[in-house]
Amino acid sequence: MTASPIVKGFYEAATGSWQYVFHDPGTMKGAIVDPVWNFDPQAAATTLDSAQEILDYVRDQGIDIAWILDTHPHADHFSAAVWLSEQLGAPRAIGEKVTEVQKLWSDIYNYSDFPCDGRQWDRLFAEGDDFMVGELPVKVMFSPGHTLASITYVAGDAAFVHDTLMIPERGTSRADFPGGSASDLWQSIRAILDLPPGTRLFVGHDYPGDGEEPATGQTVAQHRAGNIHVKDGIARDEFIATREGRDRTLPLPDRMLAALQVNIRGGRKPEPEPGGKRYLKIPLDQFEPRS
Repeated sequence: MTASPIVKGFYEAATGSWQYVFHDPGTMKGAIVDPVWNFDPQAAATTLDSAQEILDYVRDQGIDIAWILDTHPHADHFSAAVWLSEQLGAPRAIGEKVTEVQKLWSDIYNYSDFPCDGRQWDRLFAEGDDFMVGELPVKVMFSPGHTLASITYVAGDAAFVHDTLMIPERGTSRADFPGGSASDLWQSIRAILDLPPGTRLFVGHDYPGDGEEPATGQTVAQHRAGNIHVKDGIARDEFIATREGRDRTLPLPDRMLAALQVNIRGGRKPEPEPGGKRYLKIPLDQFEPRS
């Protein structure tokens, strides 16, 4: 019988982001996935409202956090993994290909002496790696496409699929960031949809319309029957044409140039300059304007 973790989702409305805590009910060991460090781009101000909500829940439920897990270096929000690690004493992890993202973005930011070896995390996971959270087995799937470093965590009958899939009514996530690929995204999604039909898929984002509640947690079977981009019967070339066409219409995330210079550091701000203040760099004319 497949183990079934208890999953609690936390929705961050400013960026449409889902964050998760899952735990093994038998041992009360758990993990945090993709926590958000709130950022106001107009004020360039950081706050810990979302991370504090997670911390309060973990402590209230008596969950012993074994890991703080990022699925990829996010382009739309800062990662709160470092702060939560400091509060809970838990190690942090991400996929091993984060080093390639570090190289790509350190070149964009002209960080000539930035260490692009992943040392900013406690562990770098590779395809097929596995570990335990209490008595709950967790397997790592390499799932590139949205970014070249994305991974999926399959914890019993729950899979944390980050920005590969949206809920079935909204399809899939974009693949046009530096290092992204609609072709790779197709391959990653098909591997996810080959998981057992009852596997619950917890997505990284939802953008509900007026009067709708944000949703997540639909099963593999539900996605194969009804995901508007990748349901059974849709071919690879059709998906790629749809995804790339959609991506050409999307503006870049308003936090992207800020978020990546924090997230390639594992969720740390740049070092303070003389006088004690910290600064973000904005590379001019790196990207074409999008209307």
